[in-house]
Amino acid sequence: MVAQMETPGPSGDRLSRRTAVGLLGTAGVGAVAAPLLTAGPASAAAPSPSGTPASAAPAFHPTPDASGASPVQGLHLTFGKDPGSQMVVSWLTDGPVKRPRVRYGTISHGLGSVASARTRSYSDGKSGRVVYVHHAAIDRLSPGTEYLYLVSHDGAAPDSGTFRTAPRGRQPLTFTSFGDQSAPQVTWTSTGAVGLDANSTPATKDIVTGIEQVAPLFHLLNGDLCYANLDVDRVRTWNNFFTNNSRSARFRPWMPAAGNHEIESANGPLGLGAYQTYFQLPSTESDRELANLWYAFTAGSVRVIVLQNDDNCLQDGGDVYINGYSGGRQLAFLEKELRTARADREIDWVVVAMHQVMVSSTDANGADLGLREKYGPLFDRYGVDLVVCGHEHNYERSLAVRGVVGGSETLTPNPVSHATDDIDTGLGTVHMVLGGGGVSGTTNQSFFKDGTGKVITAVSSTPGSNGKRTATYVREQAVWAGVRDVDHPYGFAAFTVDPGRHAGDTTRMHVTYYNVNKPNGELSVFETFTLHRKRSDGGRH
Repeated sequence: MVAQMETPGPSGDRLSRRTAVGLLGTAGVGAVAAPLLTAGPASAAAPSPSGTPASAAPAFHPTPDASGASPVQGLHLTFGKDPGSQMVVSWLTDGPVKRPRVRYGTISHGLGSVASARTRSYSDGKSGRVVYVHHAAIDRLSPGTEYLYLVSHDGAAPDSGTFRTAPRGRQPLTFTSFGDQSAPQVTWTSTGAVGLDANSTPATKDIVTGIEQVAPLFHLLNGDLCYANLDVDRVRTWNNFFTNNSRSARFRPWMPAAGNHEIESANGPLGLGAYQTYFQLPSTESDRELANLWYAFTAGSVRVIVLQNDDNCLQDGGDVYINGYSGGRQLAFLEKELRTARADREIDWVVVAMHQVMVSSTDANGADLGLREKYGPLFDRYGVDLVVCGHEHNYERSLAVRGVVGGSETLTPNPVSHATDDIDTGLGTVHMVLGGGGVSGTTNQSFFKDGTGKVITAVSSTPGSNGKRTATYVREQAVWAGVRDVDHPYGFAAFTVDPGRHAGDTTRMHVTYYNVNKPNGELSVFETFTLHRKRSDGGRH
């Protein structure tokens, strides 16, 4: 849904504009399926991806039969390569199914088009259970348009949702971001007793409700999605993660970055096989082993580049140490994307989403020298506006930075402005650590109080007694530090783009950081600020 120009607040009015049909889900879909399937002339519905006229589409049978088919679970959306015309609808099942498909269309013209889904599966290396994920890629959609869809497969009751495609060109839009979520769940322990997974908190559910109150066009989920690698039953954790997030992700794309806790032992050559199966992302990588790990997309005048940082960071944080796994392919992708984006006169904002951090003043994981060495020069050269991360379980943001402090062993980012309320990103990049997505073990109480931070500068060549490579830390003066939240562990950021009015005008990104508060999950505003820069369609800059 296109946002208003002002920074959005939690608003019942915005939610009320979503149609009631979009909120139904499986239980209520039967009540409206029939009229929607016949609403309006078939010729008015959007064409199917194959170009088949809607009138020739096969009949849709929402009534389940007695075949015992696995139900639709974990319904979620991601953008295709062109967010203005492509969307991917995905769902999970516990077994193989027949004819997984999506029927879709607009409210006014009915559900006249059908897209078949492709099924991917993986066998969990811990339990041996096979998980099936179905991805239906829908294309030939109209930009900036609201759609309704129903998903099903033979023998299963349908589930439903709505989505809005991204606008073309310079239009206002809102997106949100956080990392380090986990999933609210009870599980069976190894002894067969009932137990709570170690990383679960009520905030993992409350924050999804908060995202829906803002109702962004899309959401960036900055790694450490559900921490399944630490749990007894990894498949159950993933299932609970999607069940929880489907309350939002069925209505708007949740675009993930894989973090260190997505690296699971015995799940694919990199440990990322589960993640790569659950999501279909606009990856351009031809190597199947590397698919879905980094990608980029454009919404309005915003180019978003999503990275997988375990390739380039030093810290050993997953089940398997995979530093350097792409052999430089991800860095080549990043530089190509940045160069292309900055040469495009339709792109104003360049946003990077990733997990591990380049700035931190918390006595937790710390900033990572590997990222500073490899990403820093590229971010500076091509003028990245905003970097959103997770990893540290707190909220912190930097001043605008460019280059490094002279003689710094840790390549300390150099502040180019001390503004914190209205920041010119044409001068430097703002980093935001948004690790308050709901996981336990928060670190807002661990901020250094002496104006310093710590940086991982090396790791041991072999694992230590805990199975991880031991990190070497060096303290630095955190001269780049801007604002941090020492009192609240949980929250997310919302970004509303004001594209400006004419060529060469100033475009603004209004940012609100919301706390998700205990014990009831209500939202409050911690801070608001604005990023600005000149549009790229003016004179040479």
